[in-house]
Amino acid sequence: MMMKYFVLLVVASLALAEEKYTDKYDNIDLDEILDNKRLLQAYVNCILDKGKCTPEGKELKDTIKDAMTTACEKCTEQQRKGARKVVKHLKENEPEYWTQMKARYDPGDKYQESYEAFLARDD
Repeated sequence: MMMKYFVLLVVASLALAEEKYTDKYDNIDLDEILDNKRLLQAYVNCILDKGKCTPEGKELKDTIKDAMTTACEKCTEQQRKGARKVVKHLKENEPEYWTQMKARYDPGDKYQESYEAFLARDD
């Protein structure tokens, strides 16, 4: 009887370990957003609770804190690449947006070491 519960627990743990964010929006054209200041500002306003959200913006807002605190552990490969691309763009071209996002989602820089290491990787 104990063995049955142990096996169930292991299977449940493995299922949770494989949990990923939805890939529903993985094919969104990030270049289109990053190259259009108005569109980029709309997404940033959504994420910072300063404006309305599109469905994909809402999904991002719902997962961004978890992604930052876990170094994108539940991200798909496409999401990892996209996150690195977007953050690199923000840091280089829109640093005030990056500063506002960090202040909102990691105000004490508690997770900075973790997500900066993630952003520096190439995987």
